[in-house]
Amino acid sequence: MSPLPASHFNTDAQVPLPELAHPGTCRCVLHARRRLGGALIGSGALAALGLPQAAAAQQDALASQCKVSSLTKLVSANQIEQGAAQQYQQMLQQAAQQRALAPANSPQLQRLRYIAKRIIPLTAGCNPRAKDWRWDVNLIGSSDLNAFCMPGGKIAFYFGILAKLKLDDDEVATIMGHEVAHALLEHSREHIAKSVATRGVIELGSALLGLGGAGSTLANMGGQLLTLKFSRSNESEADALGLVLSAKAGYRPDAGVRLWQKMMAPTRGRRRNC
Repeated sequence: MSPLPASHFNTDAQVPLPELAHPGTCRCVLHARRRLGGALIGSGALAALGLPQAAAAQQDALASQCKVSSLTKLVSANQIEQGAAQQYQQMLQQAAQQRALAPANSPQLQRLRYIAKRIIPLTAGCNPRAKDWRWDVNLIGSSDLNAFCMPGGKIAFYFGILAKLKLDDDEVATIMGHEVAHALLEHSREHIAKSVATRGVIELGSALLGLGGAGSTLANMGGQLLTLKFSRSNESEADALGLVLSAKAGYRPDAGVRLWQKMMAPTRGRRRNC
């Protein structure tokens, strides 16, 4: 996958989300689930996180928000992360075939990677697995409003969310912090574990995650992985942890309020299906 000159970067490609990027099939703006900053408006928490003298409070906040569900123990983290890595590579290949994988000299990609470099060093203090993740950050040339961080630290932003919402660095950091928080809190692993526990699924063979070999397949499971959705509590957890991550990385957490308003604007007056 040799990078293309920036002039050849296709920003209107059709690159579907990997299954492990966002559980659920909702196609509303950012899955109509972002409430970034909404719960904290008027509480004073956003302002406090942004103050230099609040460093100790930020550290305490980081520790208090990093709680992985005990249900995740029902499912192998290595298996989930390997599956995510393969799905991520498949997505990159699809994008490259459409000339929609941003080249290394893309200013927008460089911006994303710079912001990620400020957030990633904070992650091991939240989830010890993160220090061994092979972090990767890419920009996909799609007009969709989307961004995600897959299990194992695979980050992607779609061009549409940067261009259409005209995001500044603080707003990008808010989104990235939220998505990284989902990975740190292992929400995808938690949802699959809940499926194991509640639907009687006793085998998660490698074929489930597209790794080949014997075992239960996605089709045999009735596509249940594709129907799993992040719960309200998961979203609230990712909102809270994401704001702490972005603040500790040096970005303004009150950007979450502006971002929340921008994300809601494209859906006003339109019927939502979620």
